Amino acid sequence: MRLQPFDIVVVPFPYADRLAEKRRPAVVISNPVVSDRYKLVWLAMITSAANPGWACDVDISDLAATALPAPSRIRPVKIATADVARVIRRIGKLGVRDAKALRSALAGLLAG
Repeated sequence: MRLQPFDIVVVPFPYADRLAEKRRPAVVISNPVVSDRYKLVWLAMITSAANPGWACDVDISDLAATALPAPSRIRPVKIATADVARVIRRIGKLGVRDAKALRSALAGLLAG
């Protein structure tokens, strides 16, 4: 599967605070060269909009494009690297406005 930036996928996403993982949606934040050359993908966690928001969260405004079943937000501080083979399926893609907002949030979190 060739993954593109801002694809929405289902993966076993690791918890940051325990040795466990849960199948959940995530958004691809790496370029195809990462998956093509290294067979890895960088992912940002997606969580329910019902969960308390964090200052850096990006609320998803175009839910239809993502194929997510409920209002959701991206949590760009929760990043994981996964083997491409662990991606269960691709379900959708971020809309243009949401992709731009995520790109901006990620840039604001990077050192520099």
